[in-house]
Amino acid sequence: MHTKNIRITKAISERGKYEDLREAISSTVFVQAEKGAVIIGSEPTGERNPWIFDFRALLLQSKWLDRYAEIFWERYASNPPFQVGGIETAGIALVAAIVMKGEERGTPVNGFYIRKSRKRQGLVKYIEGTLNDLPIVLVDDLMNSGQSIDKGIDILSQEGKKVTGVFVILAFRTDDAYVHLKEKGASLTHLFTLTDFGMPLLRSKAPEIPDDSFDVMWRYAAPNPSYHLVVQKSAPVLDDERVFLGCDDGTFRALNQKTGEIDWEFSVGHHPRGKGILSSPTLHEGVVYFGAYDGVVYALDAKTGKKIWSYDDADWIGSSPDVASDLGLLFIGLEFGLWRKRGGIAALDLKTGVPRWTAYHTDLTHGSPLYIPEESFVVIGSNDGALYAYDAKTGSLRWKYPSRGDIKTRPAYDTKRRIVIFGSMDGTLYVLSARDGSPLYARETGAGIYSTPLVHGDTVYVASLDKCIYAINSVNWKDRWVYETKGRIFASPLITGDSLWIGSNDGRLYELNPDTGTLKHFFQATERIVNAACYNASTKRFFVPTVANELYCIERNSGDRTLIEASSI
Repeated sequence: MHTKNIRITKAISERGKYEDLREAISSTVFVQAEKGAVIIGSEPTGERNPWIFDFRALLLQSKWLDRYAEIFWERYASNPPFQVGGIETAGIALVAAIVMKGEERGTPVNGFYIRKSRKRQGLVKYIEGTLNDLPIVLVDDLMNSGQSIDKGIDILSQEGKKVTGVFVILAFRTDDAYVHLKEKGASLTHLFTLTDFGMPLLRSKAPEIPDDSFDVMWRYAAPNPSYHLVVQKSAPVLDDERVFLGCDDGTFRALNQKTGEIDWEFSVGHHPRGKGILSSPTLHEGVVYFGAYDGVVYALDAKTGKKIWSYDDADWIGSSPDVASDLGLLFIGLEFGLWRKRGGIAALDLKTGVPRWTAYHTDLTHGSPLYIPEESFVVIGSNDGALYAYDAKTGSLRWKYPSRGDIKTRPAYDTKRRIVIFGSMDGTLYVLSARDGSPLYARETGAGIYSTPLVHGDTVYVASLDKCIYAINSVNWKDRWVYETKGRIFASPLITGDSLWIGSNDGRLYELNPDTGTLKHFFQATERIVNAACYNASTKRFFVPTVANELYCIERNSGDRTLIEASSI
């Protein structure tokens, strides 16, 4: 009888421990708008949310952090040896508490945490701490979409490490939203769900189901990437057999599309360290053209990599070239380290590289040119904030339009309406008449625009550093839809078939319905995606570049499934 009473008392104590924590979460962590709280759900739009769980308000108190660690060890004390990792930022405190409690119990455990994004200075780490070879339990305060946990598992997988368990305090969704964890070999443990706080569980929805719709056929990782340099880099371009791209180490590479093996390499001259080739190549009639930060424009034989010609008037070139095949010209932006001559544009002979004409700007010209044969001119933006339109044959200035910020990428052109469209780092999308450069429309976003707009039918798609992609009706200039990702967007959009594709700094390549902006599928990389993907229609393969000079070759698998749409909170 005495033993039975002890068991009953212990069971009551355990229930009390959880109830105590649940009440603390309810009173301190569960914040509701109806009680006067202002909860911003969308950074660029300022959209309000009805509720949020603010676990930092509780878990930075020693009592509750210690309680959490006790509960963790009660659940995992009998497990085989493991190490514990957390997801920034809540996971840092949780891992520290578990490690300290393990030492107190005489069961020391190794701890580490994973950054939301790779550090951009110092040792540029993704993982802080030291990994060992034991299985891993990942911890976090809550799990809504599971995107952070998924990305953490992928990062650890690339390090050859295995996640066997996930431990969170609160789960938002029904179990079917997290089946992917089991598929990856990780069991999910949670202390509470939304129902414990009088809320219904959220159903699975497309943005929250980790995608298994794509198979990675191969992945190439160039050596010595510049992790700190988070801007558009050299985007890939394809011929029938190869994929071409420039790399931070100053090497231009041609990879076999089937295998990812290097067909040939070409090294440029002396350049600033870690800033070799940001220029995206252009391919024309078996010749690949690009600029480099050694100040040289190169024309290489696409099959062999042999240099055909080079032009070396600039100090640096970050601009991407454009070809006017009817004129036999290549246009590219220039950068100079001179006081009065800081930037410009050159029109080079396609066959010889001899300049036909040049024009100069008062600031660096990192922006890329767009040749518009219908208008017989080339447009290019500069860091002086101006968009210039030059006569393509002579280089005479047709018109000039000033924005309030640097213009970093290529403009777009709508043939039907004869309008030029470009984004500026002042956060504005500008629409100009091609005839004289007069302004027709301007649309502000929440941050700078480092992405080339895409014109498709009666819609203009543009991405912003405010994390959103905007679909704007070019008939009445009203928004069709706005889709928010979880990272800043440098990449430019691409449309293939009935899908729009856009990469984000959250490491996802999103596949959206171009008419509605709803998510169809996605591919998750571990590094930021800062450039447009490219697509080979004959092989149905996508080539996805990342900021780390990686290139993923992916294709949709035959087991593709329909994702479930859900209501938002």
